[in-house]
Amino acid sequence: MNHISSPDEPFPTPSALDQATTTHKQGNFLIASRKLPILKAGPIDAMSARLGIPVPEMIFGDNLVSITHIPSGWKIEFSAEDALDRVDKTGERMLRVAYAGEWSSSREKTSAGINEVVKPYDWSYTTDYRGTETRAKIVNEDGSVEEDDGISKSGGGTRFLASSRMTPPIPIELLKRRDPILFADEVVLYESELDDNGISMLSVKCRVMEHRMLLLCRLFMRLDNVLVRVRDTRVYVDFDEDLVIREYTAREDGFENVKRVSLLFTGTCPFFFYFSQCGPRTDANLM
Repeated sequence: MNHISSPDEPFPTPSALDQATTTHKQGNFLIASRKLPILKAGPIDAMSARLGIPVPEMIFGDNLVSITHIPSGWKIEFSAEDALDRVDKTGERMLRVAYAGEWSSSREKTSAGINEVVKPYDWSYTTDYRGTETRAKIVNEDGSVEEDDGISKSGGGTRFLASSRMTPPIPIELLKRRDPILFADEVVLYESELDDNGISMLSVKCRVMEHRMLLLCRLFMRLDNVLVRVRDTRVYVDFDEDLVIREYTAREDGFENVKRVSLLFTGTCPFFFYFSQCGPRTDANLM
């Protein structure tokens, strides 16, 4: 007998979300991750209504990765709905402007042509999402509470730094050390096959060592024979210094250029190279 009485029934139940969440405490920080199945029809429809656009075919709306500074309450969280809310909903940044003609001509078997692709939103699901941040709380001497601005010192000397010219770079050399990994996870937030013409996937990886951790939120979009696009948000935490650095980068190039460079240096196609080289310990620069 089917125990599901309604397509709107949440899975898991709200009380079970905590049980599905894995946490790890290191220093003053709590790292949490959650991986659950694809949303059901009811929650998908509700999310689409809230966002105002159709959601990707594979939407993991209950998944998340978060980093919390326990003393101050500062938190950064990565979730599918907040990421999709950053997708262009006007069509102003759609690929059709620069690439639709090329994409259409590259299709060997098509009857609808480019009209099949043109939609009133960015159908590649490209997002510049950098995480959902909860500001730190500062308790003043008079007992009043205010939010930290994200740059100044707070929470007993903790520094939260966003990408800027004044921000120190993430210390890649420290991340290349062979320190034991105490906690690591990879969580997919959403994935689309772009109507069988490529892939767009947003995923989050993290690895935690004794003295530091690194989180990578990556949007990888490949439009076959046309374009490869990568949007990276990296969050570095130094547990000894209570230091958090966030960096954001955006890169893209033509499909053939990426394929040519990848074949030259690795002997593999770019998309296979991407998925095979992103393990928790490989290629610190990529992480």
